[in-house]
Amino acid sequence: MSLAEPPLLELCGVSRLFARRQDMIGRLAARAGLVAAPQAVRAVDGVDLQVRRGEVLGLVGESGCGKSTLGRMAAGLLSPTRGRVLYRGADFAAMPAGAARRARLTVQMIFQDPYASLNPRLRVAEIVGEAPRVHGLIDGDEQAYVDAQLRRAGLDPGYKRRYPHQFSGGQRQRIGIARALAVRPEFLVCDEAVAALDVSIQAQIINLFMELRDQLGLTYLFISHDLGVVEHLSDRVAIMYLGRIVEAAAVEQVFGRPNHPYTQALLAEVPRLETRRRRFTAIAGELPSPLHPPAGCHFHPRCPHAMPRCRAEAPVLREIAPGHRSACHLNDRA
Repeated sequence: MSLAEPPLLELCGVSRLFARRQDMIGRLAARAGLVAAPQAVRAVDGVDLQVRRGEVLGLVGESGCGKSTLGRMAAGLLSPTRGRVLYRGADFAAMPAGAARRARLTVQMIFQDPYASLNPRLRVAEIVGEAPRVHGLIDGDEQAYVDAQLRRAGLDPGYKRRYPHQFSGGQRQRIGIARALAVRPEFLVCDEAVAALDVSIQAQIINLFMELRDQLGLTYLFISHDLGVVEHLSDRVAIMYLGRIVEAAAVEQVFGRPNHPYTQALLAEVPRLETRRRRFTAIAGELPSPLHPPAGCHFHPRCPHAMPRCRAEAPVLREIAPGHRSACHLNDRA
């Protein structure tokens, strides 16, 4: 991968708002001032992110920070309210319909709950074979093609006539992986893809992801709240807090020299063998509501280094060292 090569996927100032839908009477009442307008949740707030071909980018943050929404926009399942999603430098939204459909096939998503993401009424052969058949990706025997995808995901093709409920959680996740691989993707968005599995099964699925990366040259956006998994898998890490990226760097820099106070707080509470006789505590305070995010830096109500500027001005995510970006006013004092 050349540094001059454009990113495989790029998010440019993307934001996503969710507002409760109103019926016609509700809209008229809001215009007349009889009722308050519906509140909007800013799940993602002006995020810039690049993922280069062949790398694993880990995306970390607390529950409710917008990680899954960002992943769904990257996978094309959600459109941004503002901003652009670029694939190989081309805007998804500006592509002709045929080109956009082919481009979106190359970005697939692996979901957290493998049972909820599989159609319980379809057999495994249909779940894996439907999309490549519809998009004309199968040149020969469809069943042989399905068998190959199942083997690649570590499943016995002899089970392809079964339904999802007849498999364990780890096996269902492998079915989801086989379904994604069946359309020949270049990029996988893994949204907490191992969080619902037992620890021993987690290790098997993680190893499978790494094997597939080597075999197929895949690129990953790996979304997780498990810092240990992210440290093991990722080349780069982005830290997200309340809809914004607050730090992004190579995994060695984030885990070895964290810059942002939120990143430092997260890593300080990771249990390690060398840390003994210490009481572990959660980060002070609670994640604010995305309905009413704090002004300025979103982290300032929980930050031990907060100053008046933090309450009034949102810090810019900027480069503080080669390849290391952070959004903190403390960097202006260094």
